[in-house]
Amino acid sequence: MTGDHPTAALLLFGAFVAVTLGITTWVSRHRQGSAEEFYAGGRLFSPMENGFAIAGDYMSAASFLGISGLIALVGYDGMLYSVGFLVAWLVVLCLVAELVRNCGRFTLADVVAARMRERPVRIAAGTSSVTVSVLYLVAQMVGAGSLVALLLGGTGEAARAWTVVGVGVLMVIYVSLGGMRATTWIQIVKAVLLLGGTVALTVLVLLRFHGDFNRLLLTAAERSGHGEAFLAPGLAYGGDWTARFDFISLGLALVLGTAGLPHILSRFYTVPTARAARRSVVWAIGLIGGFYLMTIVLGFGAAALIGPDAVRASNASGNTAVPLLALDLGGGADTTGGTVLFAVVAAVAFATILAVVAGITLASSASVAHDLYASLRRRGGKPRSEVAVARVASVGIGLVAIALGLLARDLNVAFLVGLAFAVAASANLPVLLYSLFWRGFTTRGAVWAVYGGLIPAVVLVLLSPVVSGGPASLFPGADFRLFPLQNPGLVSIPLGFLAGWLGTVTSPEVPDEAKHAETEVRSLTGAGAV
Repeated sequence: MTGDHPTAALLLFGAFVAVTLGITTWVSRHRQGSAEEFYAGGRLFSPMENGFAIAGDYMSAASFLGISGLIALVGYDGMLYSVGFLVAWLVVLCLVAELVRNCGRFTLADVVAARMRERPVRIAAGTSSVTVSVLYLVAQMVGAGSLVALLLGGTGEAARAWTVVGVGVLMVIYVSLGGMRATTWIQIVKAVLLLGGTVALTVLVLLRFHGDFNRLLLTAAERSGHGEAFLAPGLAYGGDWTARFDFISLGLALVLGTAGLPHILSRFYTVPTARAARRSVVWAIGLIGGFYLMTIVLGFGAAALIGPDAVRASNASGNTAVPLLALDLGGGADTTGGTVLFAVVAAVAFATILAVVAGITLASSASVAHDLYASLRRRGGKPRSEVAVARVASVGIGLVAIALGLLARDLNVAFLVGLAFAVAASANLPVLLYSLFWRGFTTRGAVWAVYGGLIPAVVLVLLSPVVSGGPASLFPGADFRLFPLQNPGLVSIPLGFLAGWLGTVTSPEVPDEAKHAETEVRSLTGAGAV
């Protein structure tokens, strides 16, 4: 990229940063000392506001950059991400939203600890939540680096690294100063910008093909070099049985993982009632559903107008397909329209990354302070304020995310999020569902469910082709892969549920019937909810 593209994009991005920092400064003047204010924004948001914030939290760089890029490269198989991310919300709506709002206070561990021994459960759930959050953060960092590499013509490796560092610093500022209230308003602003930009691009793609979606698909197939196979299942996941099992594994992770994401669960505590939580999810499903339908148009539009070869030449994983598409739709590289549209899309993508990392960092720092610190600190010592610990934790989490983001800079962001979803579905979902619905569930079962899903998921990722053994791996020069699948969900999710069951049936602990009855009434009616 040369000319005015970087300047215009960076000016727009600078404007967004200025606005969000202004929001954070304004919010920081309000009282942020209480845990309820810092973690849940005082529970004052309406269902519509929270629905937009959830959509802003969920529609990440993986969605905007990664999914469209995968569709541009592999066609039909790339749509699995769009479908999986959307269908997952039915699980959240039907099984999780209201019950979590009634049973918990700030984190996932609150729900489980309501009827278990608190210390071991909070340590396990807190560890799992931080792991999932860091994996999700890495994807956002990779997206930020890809955008800067595109802006600087692929030669700005140093600038790319500094961008990752800059995003990390900004997310720490947002969280430590503004807490949940600032994070929520940043996500609402970002959701409006992202939806507006996506609608504009979708309309322009369809206008280019005179509203003929069939012609768009045929042109994409023709330019892909794969013909009709580009529009049929199997291009990415149909080569052999390993690829097919990878397809099933990824689908399970995407559909089941959302209900275990810490930053999504924490959003249900920002509204006053369980009914408001359910209505928030309905708002979110409408906004997210429309967005993912448009990413399909953008993905095939990039394949038809840019071509997979040009997309791959810009970024091997396809993360820059949408900005390249915007440049073409605006009139080309040397036109005012192309410059403006490219700059707008790049700035919206940056805004997306900043808003999402703020939400994830807040959720993970809450887990560190509310669950891990409260459980591990020495008895008898002078306790520090939870909010102060959360602010310090946000700095540490930011540093870890920056380091891993620099290491994983060449991986597809949607793929990285798929790994985070697999860990969430393996470690968090089993313990959450067992706690809500199994009368005989015990503390040992809860701890085993978390670690029984978390440890296999992380170990299988480390031993998979993602880390070693291939040209696209994190360490292409090494080969210690023992697990053939790229996504561990097919193995680790059942292991999480199995470990929870095994821990419960072998536990000498007698389930507390009174506590279960109290939790059941509270989850279904809201009586006694915070």
